[in-house]
Amino acid sequence: MKRFTTILALLLAVVAQSASAQTLKAVKDRGMLNCGANGSLAGFGLPDAQGKWTGLDVDFCRAIAAAVLNDAEKVKYVPLSAKDRFTALQSGEVDVLARNTTWTSSRDTSLGLNFTGVNYYDGQGFMVRKSLKVNSALELNGASVCVQQGTTTELNLADYFGANKMQLKTVTFASSNEAVKAYDAGRCDAYTTDASALYAERLRVATPDDHIILPEIISKEPLGPAVRHGDDQWFDIVKWTLFAMMNAEELNISTKNLDEALKSTNPEIKRFVGTEGNFGEQLGLTKEWAVRIVKQVGNYGESFERNVGLGSPLKIERGLNKLWTKGGIQYAPPIR
Repeated sequence: MKRFTTILALLLAVVAQSASAQTLKAVKDRGMLNCGANGSLAGFGLPDAQGKWTGLDVDFCRAIAAAVLNDAEKVKYVPLSAKDRFTALQSGEVDVLARNTTWTSSRDTSLGLNFTGVNYYDGQGFMVRKSLKVNSALELNGASVCVQQGTTTELNLADYFGANKMQLKTVTFASSNEAVKAYDAGRCDAYTTDASALYAERLRVATPDDHIILPEIISKEPLGPAVRHGDDQWFDIVKWTLFAMMNAEELNISTKNLDEALKSTNPEIKRFVGTEGNFGEQLGLTKEWAVRIVKQVGNYGESFERNVGLGSPLKIERGLNKLWTKGGIQYAPPIR
């Protein structure tokens, strides 16, 4: 009986290993990563007039392509609405969803998805016109608020007003574009979404200086990428791509000093760049997987700075998204 149990366990392990390599093989055979992205949110996912995509989430997809295909440009970006994003991942239309999506218990357990980490700690806020003479979200009793439907934003809005016994007039829209246009046209007193997006959306209204973002953050919005259930190897690759970008920043490995890192005798750096150990092979990749990420995309701090940080038009402070060594809560497990 014991021998039978051992053989059965081995067979199940072989079957599981075979099933777990499906997405990696599909991406390699295709020679392209299909990435579910936003398509209309500056700083996270937005194509320019020439069709070139940029953003924090876009960089993450580029990092996966660099690790797996050795070419950060081998990404097909699929613009998805909030309503369609999960279906696109479930159906296999995209290999990974990187679309400023909040990690919640129900999404993690009931949609057949696995979140792979948090690439931006956010929270929901409000934008109003200065002429409204409102300095706090608690002064919005009876206000009409534009919001995108089918999002955690819509649920948080109702929770906040209900908890504070305030009257609410919700005006919902299918897309963030429609919601912002309606707010800018005066159809609502306020517009609510993740605070990071408010900075981006304020740049799009007719007169940005006429609007302010209120100080209250009314929710926890850990934004992160997701993959389908059932493919542990792909889950590991996507998860460790994010961790590699964070570890690179913590180890002070960047696009500017990568050549020096490759010659380092520091054990942590040697494990990162692949001159010690077989950590890339354990993922089904090669020793230089993390080197390719830094060389072609950069570390987490470099990506944050150029897309949403003080070096970008959004000029968002790092805040919670600083590394744990710098007073924030971004923290990656070690490569070892």
